[in-house]
Amino acid sequence: MTELHRLDIRELAQGLASKQFSSLELTQHFLARIDRLDAKLNSFITVTHESALANARSADALRAQGNAGVLTGIPIAHKDIFCTEGVKTSAGSKMLDNFISPYNATVVAQANAAGLVMLGKTNMDEFAMGSSNESSFYGATHNPWALNRVPGGSSGGSAAAVAADLAPFATATDTGGSIRQPAAFCGLTGLKPTYGRVSRFGMIAYASSLDQGGPIARSAEDCAYLLQVMAGHDAKDSTSVDHPTEDYVAGITTTTNPDKPLQGLRIGLPHQYIKDGLDADVKARVLDALKVLEDLGATLVEINLTTSDAAIPAYYLIAPSEASSNLSRYDGVRFGHRCENPKDLMDLYTRSRTEGFGDEVQRRILIGTYALSEGYYDAYYLKAQKVRRLIQNDFLKAFEQCDVIAGPTAPTAAYAIGAKQDPVAMYLGDIYTIAVNLAGLPAISAPVGFDTSYSGHDNCAPLPVGLQLIGPYWSESKLLSIIHQYQQRTDWHKQRAPIASDAGAAL
Repeated sequence: MTELHRLDIRELAQGLASKQFSSLELTQHFLARIDRLDAKLNSFITVTHESALANARSADALRAQGNAGVLTGIPIAHKDIFCTEGVKTSAGSKMLDNFISPYNATVVAQANAAGLVMLGKTNMDEFAMGSSNESSFYGATHNPWALNRVPGGSSGGSAAAVAADLAPFATATDTGGSIRQPAAFCGLTGLKPTYGRVSRFGMIAYASSLDQGGPIARSAEDCAYLLQVMAGHDAKDSTSVDHPTEDYVAGITTTTNPDKPLQGLRIGLPHQYIKDGLDADVKARVLDALKVLEDLGATLVEINLTTSDAAIPAYYLIAPSEASSNLSRYDGVRFGHRCENPKDLMDLYTRSRTEGFGDEVQRRILIGTYALSEGYYDAYYLKAQKVRRLIQNDFLKAFEQCDVIAGPTAPTAAYAIGAKQDPVAMYLGDIYTIAVNLAGLPAISAPVGFDTSYSGHDNCAPLPVGLQLIGPYWSESKLLSIIHQYQQRTDWHKQRAPIASDAGAAL
C-alpha cells in the first residue's frame, strides 16, 4: 500500500488491526514524507527518527501480544509547546533552544499510553504569540496550499504538517484562536475544548487563564479520536476541571433521524460576525455552509453579541499581562538562554532576555508589565477582566436563544508571508476567535470551501475557508457531531493541498 498518508484515523486503526501494514511501515512512510517534503514547509522543529522507529516496533510487539489499543501504532506530531522527556522543547524560541525536558506533559504521557508514535515536534509562533507562525526562532512555516502564504498561528506547524500529509493528526494549543485559525488557513478541522478539559501540565505557558490544548486533524471524526486521548481531569493541573468526559468517537455518529440529523438544532448567527471587513469570498462560503446545515435540519436564529468589539482590546491587555508574569522566569540563571560573559547580575538579566526573546514576545512583555504596574493595574488589567466577564455573560445570554453560534473563523483566507508587518493588523485577524478564549468556551473550525479570489495571483491556488461553531461549556461532543454530519454531506475536508497531492503517488 503506497498511499498510507491518505487514510483517515479509522482506516489506519483498521489497517493495523487487520495487519494490512505494521506500525513500523506506517511510521517509516510518514518519516520518509517528512524527509522529502518538509524542507519546503518548515513545519517541524525536531524530527525524532530513532525514537519513532523504536516506538513503532514496540507498538507492533504490543499488537502481536494482543495488548494493543485502538490507536496503538498510529503516528502523531506534537506542537513544540508540550514538554517531551529527552527531546528538545523550544516553544519556537531561542530562549529555550537548548532545553531538553526532563518529563512529559500530561498530554504527551496520555498519547504515549494510547500507543501513539511521536514523529517529532512542530513549529510554532514563539511562545504561541502570533497568528502567522512567522515569529518562530526557527523561521516561518509555509502554507501547504500556497507556499508563499502563512499557515496561521500559533499552531501553524501542526496544521501545515497535517495538511501536507506529513502526520495523520497533531496536538495544538489555542490561547486566542491558535488551533482554529491555522485549521481554517490549511483546510483542516481543529477543536478548541472548554477551558479545563485538557491538562495544561507540561504545556509551556503563554497566558495561563486562556491556554488550552486540543486536536488538529482532517475531519471531526479524526479530531474525536485525538480528543479522546487528550481529555480528562489531571490533578497536576490546578485549572483542570473534574468534569466527566464522553465517548467522543461514538458520539459523532449518534442520530435518530438520518435524513435530518440536525433536526431541532438552533444555530445562532450574530450580525456582528457578518459585516464590513469580512472578505466577500469568506462570507459567501460561510453562508453556503449554513445552508447545508439548514438542509440537515438546523434552524438559523439571528442573535446579538453586544460585546464583540470589546474582545480584542480586553484580550490584548489580559494575555500580555499573564505572559509578562509567566515569562519572568526566563532570566538566564535557572531557565533559558544565558548571555556570554555577563559583567554583573543586571547585565546577565538584560542581555539574556534581550537576546533570547524575539520582537513580538518582547512587545507583549512590555505591554503586560505596563498594564500590571502600580497605578495602571486598576485602569487597564482590572478593567479588562471586568470586560471579560461581560463577554462571558453575553455568550451565556445568547445560548438562551440557540444551541451553538456560527460565524467565520477568520476574516480572510491565508495572507502572504510578510504581508502584515503592523502588529495591530495582525491582532485584528483574531477578531472572531479570541472572545471564545476569554469566555472559556469550546469552539471548532471546519473547512467549508475556498476563497478563489487569489487564484492566478502570485501563482496562488484557491485558499481554504473555515466555519467556526461555538458551543456552551462541555459541548465538545455536540460540536464534533454537527461538523461530522456536515462532512458526511460535503467533501471539503477531503481536499488535498497541492504539495500533498503532487507527492502522493511517488511515496
